[in-house]
Amino acid sequence: MAIDKAKGRIEKLEARRGSLPPRVPLADARKGQEVVKLSTERKHLTNVLKMIAYQMESDLVELVRPHYKRVDDEGRTFIQMALQDTADIEPTEDELRITLAPLSSPHRSRILEVLCQDLNKTKTPFPGTRLQMRYSVTSTS
Repeated sequence: MAIDKAKGRIEKLEARRGSLPPRVPLADARKGQEVVKLSTERKHLTNVLKMIAYQMESDLVELVRPHYKRVDDEGRTFIQMALQDTADIEPTEDELRITLAPLSSPHRSRILEVLCQDLNKTKTPFPGTRLQMRYSVTSTS
Protein backbone atom coordinates (compact mmCIF):
# COMPACT_ATOMS: atom_id res chain seq x y z
CA MET A 1 0.00 0.00 0.00
CA ALA A 2 2.79 2.44 0.85
CA ILE A 3 4.40 1.53 -2.46
CA ASP A 4 1.19 2.37 -4.32
CA LYS A 5 1.03 5.76 -2.57
CA ALA A 6 4.66 6.44 -3.44
CA LYS A 7 4.08 5.49 -7.09
CA GLY A 8 1.03 7.76 -7.21
CA ARG A 9 3.03 10.63 -5.75
CA ILE A 10 5.85 10.05 -8.25
CA GLU A 11 3.36 10.16 -11.13
CA LYS A 12 1.87 13.44 -9.83
CA LEU A 13 5.31 15.00 -9.40
CA GLU A 14 6.40 13.87 -12.87
CA ALA A 15 3.22 15.38 -14.37
CA ARG A 16 3.88 18.62 -12.49
CA ARG A 17 7.50 18.65 -13.67
CA GLY A 18 6.34 18.06 -17.25
CA SER A 19 4.19 21.20 -17.10
CA LEU A 20 7.19 23.38 -16.20
CA PRO A 21 9.11 25.14 -18.99
CA PRO A 22 12.52 23.59 -19.75
CA ARG A 23 14.26 26.96 -19.31
CA VAL A 24 13.41 29.86 -17.04
CA PRO A 25 14.90 33.35 -17.42
CA LEU A 26 17.24 34.12 -14.53
CA ALA A 27 15.27 37.23 -13.59
CA ASP A 28 12.13 35.09 -13.17
CA ALA A 29 13.90 32.37 -11.20
CA ARG A 30 15.27 34.77 -8.58
CA LYS A 31 12.42 37.26 -8.18
CA GLY A 32 13.21 39.83 -5.54
CA GLN A 33 16.80 38.63 -5.18
CA GLU A 34 19.89 40.26 -6.60
CA VAL A 35 21.55 38.37 -9.42
CA VAL A 36 25.23 37.77 -8.68
CA LYS A 37 27.39 38.04 -11.78
CA LEU A 38 31.15 37.89 -12.07
CA SER A 39 32.61 41.16 -13.21
CA THR A 40 34.14 41.10 -16.67
CA GLU A 41 37.60 41.74 -15.23
CA ARG A 42 37.33 38.92 -12.71
CA LYS A 43 36.12 36.50 -15.35
CA HIS A 44 38.93 37.57 -17.68
CA LEU A 45 41.53 37.05 -14.94
CA THR A 46 40.08 33.62 -14.14
CA ASN A 47 40.27 32.62 -17.80
CA VAL A 48 43.87 33.89 -18.08
CA LEU A 49 44.89 31.83 -15.03
CA LYS A 50 43.25 28.72 -16.50
CA MET A 51 45.14 29.25 -19.77
CA ILE A 52 48.45 29.71 -17.93
CA ALA A 53 47.86 26.52 -15.92
CA TYR A 54 47.03 24.57 -19.08
CA GLN A 55 50.14 25.92 -20.86
CA MET A 56 52.33 25.02 -17.87
CA GLU A 57 50.89 21.51 -17.82
CA SER A 58 51.52 21.20 -21.58
CA ASP A 59 55.14 22.36 -21.17
CA LEU A 60 55.74 19.79 -18.41
CA VAL A 61 54.21 17.04 -20.58
CA GLU A 62 56.67 17.97 -23.33
CA LEU A 63 59.57 17.71 -20.86
CA VAL A 64 58.64 14.11 -19.98
CA ARG A 65 57.80 13.10 -23.58
CA PRO A 66 61.27 11.64 -24.38
CA HIS A 67 61.20 9.53 -21.22
CA TYR A 68 57.59 8.33 -21.08
CA LYS A 69 56.34 5.91 -23.74
CA ARG A 70 52.66 6.44 -22.89
CA VAL A 71 52.86 10.24 -22.77
CA ASP A 72 50.09 10.67 -25.35
CA ASP A 73 47.71 8.56 -23.26
CA GLU A 74 48.82 9.37 -19.73
CA GLY A 75 51.04 12.47 -19.90
CA ARG A 76 48.57 14.97 -18.47
CA THR A 77 47.44 12.51 -15.80
CA PHE A 78 51.08 11.94 -14.83
CA ILE A 79 51.72 15.68 -14.50
CA GLN A 80 48.54 16.16 -12.48
CA MET A 81 49.59 13.33 -10.13
CA ALA A 82 53.05 14.89 -9.76
CA LEU A 83 51.60 18.33 -8.99
CA GLN A 84 49.28 16.86 -6.36
CA ASP A 85 52.05 14.77 -4.78
CA THR A 86 53.18 15.53 -1.25
CA ALA A 87 56.51 17.26 -0.81
CA ASP A 88 58.88 18.60 1.80
CA ILE A 89 60.04 22.19 1.34
CA GLU A 90 63.30 23.19 2.96
CA PRO A 91 64.80 26.66 2.56
CA THR A 92 68.58 26.91 2.85
CA GLU A 93 70.83 29.92 2.49
CA ASP A 94 70.80 29.84 -1.32
CA GLU A 95 68.25 27.17 -2.30
CA LEU A 96 64.64 26.23 -1.81
CA ARG A 97 64.70 22.43 -1.78
CA ILE A 98 61.49 20.73 -2.86
CA THR A 99 61.61 16.99 -2.18
CA LEU A 100 58.69 15.10 -3.69
CA ALA A 101 57.38 11.77 -2.43
CA PRO A 102 57.72 8.83 -4.84
CA LEU A 103 54.74 8.17 -7.10
CA SER A 104 52.60 5.03 -7.18
CA SER A 105 55.02 2.98 -9.28
CA PRO A 106 58.81 2.90 -9.66
CA HIS A 107 58.76 3.79 -13.38
CA ARG A 108 56.63 6.89 -12.69
CA SER A 109 58.98 7.89 -9.87
CA ARG A 110 61.95 7.55 -12.25
CA ILE A 111 60.21 9.78 -14.80
CA LEU A 112 59.49 12.28 -12.02
CA GLU A 113 63.21 12.24 -11.12
CA VAL A 114 64.09 13.05 -14.74
CA LEU A 115 61.54 15.87 -14.73
CA CYS A 116 63.14 17.22 -11.54
CA GLN A 117 66.57 17.13 -13.19
CA ASP A 118 65.23 19.03 -16.22
CA LEU A 119 63.60 21.63 -13.98
CA ASN A 120 66.82 22.02 -11.97
CA LYS A 121 68.69 22.84 -15.20
CA THR A 122 66.53 25.97 -15.57
CA LYS A 123 67.98 27.38 -12.31
CA THR A 124 64.67 29.08 -11.58
CA PRO A 125 64.63 31.39 -8.55
CA PHE A 126 61.67 31.35 -6.21
CA PRO A 127 59.67 34.50 -7.03
CA GLY A 128 60.62 37.47 -4.89
CA THR A 129 63.80 35.83 -3.55
CA ARG A 130 67.26 34.81 -4.64
CA LEU A 131 66.62 31.20 -3.62
CA GLN A 132 67.16 28.78 -6.48
CA MET A 133 64.51 26.08 -6.56
CA ARG A 134 66.00 22.58 -6.39
CA TYR A 135 63.72 19.60 -7.05
CA SER A 136 64.27 15.97 -6.09
CA VAL A 137 62.35 12.78 -5.33
CA THR A 138 62.75 10.90 -2.07
CA SER A 139 64.53 7.64 -2.79
CA THR A 140 62.58 4.51 -1.91
CA SER A 141 65.64 2.39 -1.18
